Amino acid sequence: MRRRKCLQVLSLPLWLSACGEAPPTPAPRLRLNEVLGRADTAGYLRAEAPRAFSFPADHGPHPGFRNEWWYFTGNVAAEDDRRFGYQLTFFNSALRPPGSAALASAWDGERAWMAHLALSDIQNQRHYAVERFSRENPGLAGANGEGVWLQDWRLNFNADSNTWTLRAFDAGHGIGIDFVLNPLKPPVLQGRDGLSQKSPEPGNASYYYSLTRLVTAGALRVNGQELRVSGQSWLDREWSTSALAADQSGWNWFSLQFDDGQELMYYQLLDQQHNAHPYSAGNWTDAEARQTYLSPADIVLTPLDTWQSPSGIAYPTAWELRYGERRWHVEAALQNQWMDLSLPYWEGAVTIRETGGALVGRGYLEMVRD
Repeated sequence: MRRRKCLQVLSLPLWLSACGEAPPTPAPRLRLNEVLGRADTAGYLRAEAPRAFSFPADHGPHPGFRNEWWYFTGNVAAEDDRRFGYQLTFFNSALRPPGSAALASAWDGERAWMAHLALSDIQNQRHYAVERFSRENPGLAGANGEGVWLQDWRLNFNADSNTWTLRAFDAGHGIGIDFVLNPLKPPVLQGRDGLSQKSPEPGNASYYYSLTRLVTAGALRVNGQELRVSGQSWLDREWSTSALAADQSGWNWFSLQFDDGQELMYYQLLDQQHNAHPYSAGNWTDAEARQTYLSPADIVLTPLDTWQSPSGIAYPTAWELRYGERRWHVEAALQNQWMDLSLPYWEGAVTIRETGGALVGRGYLEMVRD
């Protein structure tokens, strides 16, 4: 009988554990404020003031902060115009402040990792979502200046060609992606010069930038079938130690790519009654990559339709979004794009239409509730 070593794997910040011969137990459900609003900040770096960004170095990891993620979403289509949304995200969280204790063994480490892979098959009205967890050592997960990995799920950045490569497959769900991404615009610094303040408390912020338009091509696997696809992607990068305040319960996040070459990002933070929080913010990027900071006074969001999750929460899946004189209808390409994972949330592909119904773009919507 094969013996297995006892493993303990962090799950931001709670982690599943499996020991001996018993099968692994499911990862526990997580609370948003336990992940992003924890008060134990001693020993960590914090996002307290603007910093000088440097690329490509800032595509890599930022030791000293408690949380960091690489967040890819996109809309792609096969040659027959069969459409898909996809998400590949890598998260890490510190188990303890850096350098606070010597490593106990080769299996010990200061950080642990989680990754999400999701596909929305629009034609067949199917959504797939899967997660993976791993401790960092010995080499099971991590990040460096060239990429990020969690076991065989990987993203790589080639500084010479300025391209990203995404590879992740899950045999159990029959899904996977193998994409090459080429950015058409330089990084967009979100918030104020890349400092995204989430509440009044100093340090409740993240360093945040986006690549708002990446030409995407490669292979997609769904239900065991492999298809050649192409389209557009979006990368969000954030690192922080604490972000959410006690009076915040989640957010609605929009990343919208318009057919005229412009983009809009807006995150509507929510208070404990799920009303818009005054520290909501966003960014408009025009076709020449010029940026305009957006405050809650610039954006009006009106829910038009909802989908009820298994947890009983109603998530708005159709919105009217107004920015100045512009008005759009943003609607889920598939109502049920529920991420039924350790920290459950709704995230999926959306279409953007003018008031008269003409399709003017596509994007992604994420809705998270504590």
